[in-house]
Amino acid sequence: MAVDLKKIPTTPGIYKFFYNSKIIYIGKAKNLKKRVSSYFGNSKKDRKTIQIKKLTDQVETFSTKNEVEALLLEQLLIRENKPKFNILLRDDKTYPYIYFSDNHEYPSIGLKRTKKSVDEKYFGPFISSYAVKQSIKEIQKVFKLRNCTDNTFASRSRPCIEYQMNRCSAPCVGHISKNQYAEDLIEAKNYLTSSDSQTIKKLEREINSYSKRLEFEKAAAARDKLKRINTIQEEQSVTTKAKDIDIFSVAEDSGYLGVCIVVVRKGKIRGTKTHLIKRGYYESIDRVYESTLINFYSINPDIPNKILTTCLVSSNNLIRKAIFHKTNHNIRIISTPSKDIRPIFNLCKSNAKQVIVNHLSKEEKYRFALNELKSTLCMKQLSRIEAYDISHLYQDHAVASCVVYTEKGTNKDKYRLFNIPTHLAGNDIGSLEHALSRRLKYYEDKNIKPDLLLIDGGKTQLKLVNSLIKNSKFSNIKVISIVKGLKRVRATETILSNEGVIEMDKYSKGYLLLQEIRDESHRFAITAQRKKKKLSIKKSFLDEINGIGPVIKNNLLKKYKNIKNIKAAKLDDLMTIKGINEKIAKDIISYKS
Repeated sequence: MAVDLKKIPTTPGIYKFFYNSKIIYIGKAKNLKKRVSSYFGNSKKDRKTIQIKKLTDQVETFSTKNEVEALLLEQLLIRENKPKFNILLRDDKTYPYIYFSDNHEYPSIGLKRTKKSVDEKYFGPFISSYAVKQSIKEIQKVFKLRNCTDNTFASRSRPCIEYQMNRCSAPCVGHISKNQYAEDLIEAKNYLTSSDSQTIKKLEREINSYSKRLEFEKAAAARDKLKRINTIQEEQSVTTKAKDIDIFSVAEDSGYLGVCIVVVRKGKIRGTKTHLIKRGYYESIDRVYESTLINFYSINPDIPNKILTTCLVSSNNLIRKAIFHKTNHNIRIISTPSKDIRPIFNLCKSNAKQVIVNHLSKEEKYRFALNELKSTLCMKQLSRIEAYDISHLYQDHAVASCVVYTEKGTNKDKYRLFNIPTHLAGNDIGSLEHALSRRLKYYEDKNIKPDLLLIDGGKTQLKLVNSLIKNSKFSNIKVISIVKGLKRVRATETILSNEGVIEMDKYSKGYLLLQEIRDESHRFAITAQRKKKKLSIKKSFLDEINGIGPVIKNNLLKKYKNIKNIKAAKLDDLMTIKGINEKIAKDIISYKS
């Protein structure tokens, strides 16, 4: 399969490789585009990576807020799907777990890093290895579990230093029964899993009680313990207080619909699913939600009591009744997320949009926008747009830019710059007339013209350009202008034509395309103007004075900032510059006079 790497986002997240519709590998990345690209580049790879590249016929990505979330989500999905290559392949990064061994009559506690799927023996993954180590010590202080190896345990004839420090019950020499040790082990696991409720509340009560009795050392110890427990339970927004919920999102763009489904069970993301649908197949967004929910729960018996949609669905009751009829399960469908679920809600929305971005080619994006614009402007043909902008700095170094857009987007080979004569610098109307008059001659010579001209300016500029076009051989070219809004706030621009204001949806693809073209013409003009200014500074009267080389010239410009200030400098002041003696200073003064 030829994977289009340009469509993969640069966000953190997880990626899935498929072969014959089956997941063969799940990975996490800080930068999805960079990581997935590494599998399909030409660099030398190991045998397993070559196998993945050869077998993969489909790639899916799912964005997260940060790399830690990507890891946590990756672990959950690997545990659920058990892809073949996740067992064989290794990742460069691991996160620490609290690990309880189960192959011994007195299980130990320890820190373990793993890249394989984990089970009930593991608690994590967690963010900080320091926090895990400190928490293991805390658990040992409370429950006195051993942390030694099995070999050390078997070789002991007397208690070790851990026992002397009151952090181990010394099962190695029979100081505790198997049953009592097993109970301590269960309580230690419960301590980890319930720390966000019972244990934290208990510690908070202890801190208040110790403080009231002025037992500040005990209060501080309880406070430190509380901090460690909060750290060890630290997980990002892939964990939520919302226990069981499914989230559905539908996004629309450029004639396509993207669908994203996120399944949350016991507060964690347990799975994701995405679909791409051509907009023409469905008459409304509501119909997409209806089909998606009913089909999803027809094959998925695990139905939560609450379902969240990222927009209000008018046919909620119909969907709810249909699902009850099929599954005999009552559900609630809501569209307003709580504070706890909002991070995952937002991820679901963004990934529904990303489904479309992954599919759309650059040509489809611009073709759709041009067709929408053609319809809005009532034009028969629209395949080429030219835009113009004037840039100058205090009436100096003036240039006019011409940028060209087609169905493929920017056509930079056709971009043009026009130097504006000095007597017109600062005169935007005259500068625009000068540039367009030259450009119209080019149309005649090359027998090529745009269907639409976009001018950055108001009624005066529009009237001028319309007059030029009307009096040329190309009177069928349509001209519009884009006027900046109040205080130049984006999305408040007005589009003008001969007929007056053109009403356009500020979020339509056609309007956004006009904004993009205007911004590109401005960027091109101001970049050229700045280059022109730099060249004028590099070539000045200083180059003609004997004794002034690049170093002295740079020293002068560093102090005086520009040629104008150098010309105004006094003799004594010039001689303070390193490398300038009285003769050179006099030459500068005599030259300027």
